[in-house]
Amino acid sequence: MGNTIDANKIMEKATSAAAIFGQLSQEHTDRIVRAAYEAAFDNRVKLAKLAYEETGKGKWEDKVIKNAVATQFVYDDIKDLKTVGIISEDEENGIVEIAQPIGPIFALIPVTNPTSTVMFKILIALKTRNPIIIGPHPNAIKCSTEAARICYEAALKEDAPEDCVQWLSEVSMDITHELMGHKDLSLVLATGGAGLVHAAYSSGTPAIGVGPGNVPVFVEKSADARFAVEQIIISKTFDNGTVCASEQAIVAERAIADKVVEEFKQQKCYFLSREEGKALEKVAYDPKRELMNAEIVGKPAPVIAKMAGIDVPDDTKLLLVRLDEVGKECPLSGEILAPILAFYKVGGFDDAINQCIDLNFYGGTGHTVSMYSNDEDKIKKFASVMNAGRILLNTPSSQGAVGGIYNTLNPSFTLGCGSGGKNITTDNITAKHLLNIQRIARRRVNRRLEHFDQNLYFDESLDANAIEKKFDMND
Repeated sequence: MGNTIDANKIMEKATSAAAIFGQLSQEHTDRIVRAAYEAAFDNRVKLAKLAYEETGKGKWEDKVIKNAVATQFVYDDIKDLKTVGIISEDEENGIVEIAQPIGPIFALIPVTNPTSTVMFKILIALKTRNPIIIGPHPNAIKCSTEAARICYEAALKEDAPEDCVQWLSEVSMDITHELMGHKDLSLVLATGGAGLVHAAYSSGTPAIGVGPGNVPVFVEKSADARFAVEQIIISKTFDNGTVCASEQAIVAERAIADKVVEEFKQQKCYFLSREEGKALEKVAYDPKRELMNAEIVGKPAPVIAKMAGIDVPDDTKLLLVRLDEVGKECPLSGEILAPILAFYKVGGFDDAINQCIDLNFYGGTGHTVSMYSNDEDKIKKFASVMNAGRILLNTPSSQGAVGGIYNTLNPSFTLGCGSGGKNITTDNITAKHLLNIQRIARRRVNRRLEHFDQNLYFDESLDANAIEKKFDMND
């Protein structure tokens, strides 16, 4: 693609690719997907290093794992899925389901996962025979477009339609908005900041967008404190906290809180004083944008501490700040994609639930919550009152929410947040969400209605119970 971006030309190529894609068989489609997967997986290390070099965020070693999940785990999850032609037949009820592509997709990519998200979205788009246009983050154009190129060239070797994968070599809000609202675009698949996702939903084009997470972690008194802390550290230090499902605040019951604090300290985490917390707040939060400061995203804990003028050991894993309140007056109670955690000590179970609800509603509604507990009754009560698509139990939140590692959720780098997060679904987005399902409905007469005197519907003296009784007589 040239340096001058023309939305109409991009969409012309995409619609031409769609016309060819729709004619491919399942076997041909699966060969294309397999080729793209193998090429992407084989370049997992190269792309991870490229992403780190370009963005300066996270750890390249952890980005390798992200790339592996986005390719191997995703491929294993979708490889046997039927996405072409008849995908199910219910002879008894006379329903036949037929899968059709939805059409061209515009995929927006976050700077925090600039190669893994590209490969994930390309694989699920190819599997469903949908052309895809990659819109990289301005600070990750090189690595995102390289990931797209690798997948595309591999797909072409298996006779994939030309231009089935395209990417923007330049990024601007103007071209992004023009593509999102283009009449020939079928879907916006948006992963990124709240503003970008809102723009996707406001574009007039169907959209699957995912909002921010502000994941509270409830450590209930029956939990194993050492295990809980180990798992939280595994998650929050993964790629230096850049996963949107990473833990943001610990909520510990008073009965176990001191044990939790001691475990964090023993496992090389640093609790800041009140003054240090205020200093950290100044470098971690941008009051003008009312968002985390992009400069600290994905940076190691000692580096962030130094930026704030705080002296911590060089091997410090996490920075923890004791807080009492939630909201704008406590900026560190919101989403911070870095090795920083808020810490709340609460009285009992009900207090913990209320604290988690407050945190969940402060910028993370519908996304993910986490709980460490061995009390099944309390687990169920907690889950029943939380507004979250993923309620993770005794599991590292980052890896748990993505799926496929610590549970059997669909591996995904686009995590639905439901109506709470202004999304259409709470699912982990995967190939099945990129299909139009047609249904053949064969004639099957409703036998109860067939033998029912429909004139009774006009008798106003008959209420619902009376009609039901007469209807049931025809069973």
